[in-house]
Amino acid sequence: MSRQLLFVFAVVALSDPVMADTHKFVPSPKGSQTYAVRDPVLRIKPGDIVETSTLFSDFYTAKTGGSGYPGEAGPFFIEGATTNDTLVVKILRLRPKIDTGRSGTGGRGYAVLTPTTSTPMLTDPTPTRRHIWQINKEKLTGTLDLPLSQTKQIEVQLSMMLGRLAVAPSGDQAIQGGAPGNWGGNMDSSDAHEGTTVFLPIFHDGAYFYYGDAHALQGDGEITGTGIETQADVTFQFELIKNKRIAWPRYEDNDFIMVAGSVRPLLDAFRIAHVEMVLWLESEYGFERWEALEVLSQVGVARIANVVDPNFTVMAKFPKKYLPRR
Repeated sequence: MSRQLLFVFAVVALSDPVMADTHKFVPSPKGSQTYAVRDPVLRIKPGDIVETSTLFSDFYTAKTGGSGYPGEAGPFFIEGATTNDTLVVKILRLRPKIDTGRSGTGGRGYAVLTPTTSTPMLTDPTPTRRHIWQINKEKLTGTLDLPLSQTKQIEVQLSMMLGRLAVAPSGDQAIQGGAPGNWGGNMDSSDAHEGTTVFLPIFHDGAYFYYGDAHALQGDGEITGTGIETQADVTFQFELIKNKRIAWPRYEDNDFIMVAGSVRPLLDAFRIAHVEMVLWLESEYGFERWEALEVLSQVGVARIANVVDPNFTVMAKFPKKYLPRR
C-alpha cells in the first residue's frame, strides 16, 4: 500500500465514530472563577462527544441577592492536544435547562451606559433592578413583565448562546472568568450558538477547555452587562487540527466564518479581528492579501459582542457564500 493511501486510511480511522466515546458529564456545583492550568475534571479524546450542562446557582433565579455567579465548568483535558495544534469545539446542541433567566442593572457597576465603580461621576447611581424572565423551553421564548411601561409584558424569541469558551491562557496565568482574550474566555458573542464550531489556539498540551455563561438571549454589546443569564444543557464534540496554529479564536456557522478580537480600546479589538480575517482569507482561501481586504471591506459584517468586559470583543464576519469552492 502506498504512503499516500496509508495516510488517507489513518485519517479515516481517526475520524471513525466507532472509536469516539460519548461522556455524560455532570459538573461540580462549584466552578472555576479563573482560566488556568489545573487538575482536569474530565479527560477526552479527539472525536469524543460530551453531554453536559453549564453551572447553576440562585444567581439565575433570585430577584435580589443570590449566591453569585457559579463560575465555569472545566477544565477538560484533550488527549494528544499540543501547542502546535488547534482545538475544535462543535456546539452540537444548546438548550435551556431551567425555566427562568436573569438580567438587570444596578448601582455603579458592570455595564456601559451606567456609572462604574472605578470612574468618578457627578450623576446618581443607576437604580438597582433585577429582571426575571420566564422561559418556555418548548417554544424557546422568553417573557418579561414590564409593570412601569405602557406595554405591560413582552415576549421574545430566544437564541441560546455560550458567553464563555476558553482554554488555559499562556504561561502561569490565572485570568478572571469575566475577561476575554486570545485564549477565548468571556467573549459574550451570540455567534456561539447551536451549530457553531469554535476554533481555539492551544497554549498548553491538553488545551484545558472551560465553558459556561449560558444566555437565553443577548443583544449586541451586552450593554447592561448581562444577557438573559440562565442554565443550559449543552452537547460538545471535540476535534484537533494537527500541526496548525491560530492566533485568535475563530468561529464558523452555516453562513459565516468569523474571528474574535478582544482587547481595549474597542478600535483595537476591531483591528485585531479584521486583520486576522484578512490573514485567514489569504492563507486558507486563496485570496491575495489586498484583494481580501477589498472584498472584506464590501461584504464583511462586524458584530460588537461586548463593550462591558475587562476586554471588549468584536467579531469580524465573512459570508461563506463568497468563499471559493474547495
